[in-house]
Amino acid sequence: MRLVFVLFLALGIALAGMAVYMAQGQIAQFQRERDYLLASQKNAPAMIDVVVVKRPLKYGERFTLADLEVIKVQKGKTPAGVFHLLTAPQTAPEIKVAAFAEGETRPRAALRSYEPFEPLLATKVTPPGVDAGIAANLAPGMRAFTMKVDATSGVSGFPRPGSYVDVYWSGSISDAPVTKLIMSSVKLIAIDQSADADRSEETKIARTVTAEVSPEEVAALTLAQSTGKLTLSLVGMSETAAANPIELDRDTLLGIERAAEIRVEKKQICTIRNRKGGELVEVEIPCTN
Repeated sequence: MRLVFVLFLALGIALAGMAVYMAQGQIAQFQRERDYLLASQKNAPAMIDVVVVKRPLKYGERFTLADLEVIKVQKGKTPAGVFHLLTAPQTAPEIKVAAFAEGETRPRAALRSYEPFEPLLATKVTPPGVDAGIAANLAPGMRAFTMKVDATSGVSGFPRPGSYVDVYWSGSISDAPVTKLIMSSVKLIAIDQSADADRSEETKIARTVTAEVSPEEVAALTLAQSTGKLTLSLVGMSETAAANPIELDRDTLLGIERAAEIRVEKKQICTIRNRKGGELVEVEIPCTN
């Protein structure tokens, strides 16, 4: 009996030692995993709240608070103009980053198409209660001016709302045909009656284009359009420098040098009138001056 008791005691001690060893190993593994998670959390990029749309939106489509939600996005990896809050008090500083003011029931409208979970941008939506259109695309202090175009003067349908163009005027100066660059990098905000930058008519020839210009430029374009022909030149997306002043007449285009005007002095003739008999005769005499 004593031998059996000793054997069982030895077996129990061995099992207990094995259990302690396994427990220590498991605890060490848990500690390693904890340290790894803490290190990963420490090195993980910071996350911020960003407001996104929950459903597809087309240009001009209205949306409300129910169409939005907040997700986590890596800080510094968001486009300019994102919203970080769904709502905020009207008088709070956070209203600048909120999609709607608290208690606001008027919908906003999309100024371009959106896909689900795409960040909502302040520059691509209208204020609450305002529908999409030309007025919603105008910057403060700017005006909309419409110009008539055709297949040649309108760059054959390639401009889109948001494109930039140079405006050339062609007319006559002192009875000589002249073409001159009158405005550089003018922003277009509508093609015909559409301000939709996502329109699908890729090759549609526009009849009118609407540009965003200052009140002074409205007057200049009105005069230019009434005294000559306006032609648009599409500016590249990567172009940042304004075009240099350009004015070209027919002679410069063809390389014709104008002949110097030669003044021929007319010979001065002096005469006196004498009466001979019944006739009045003019006689040439030297001029005294």
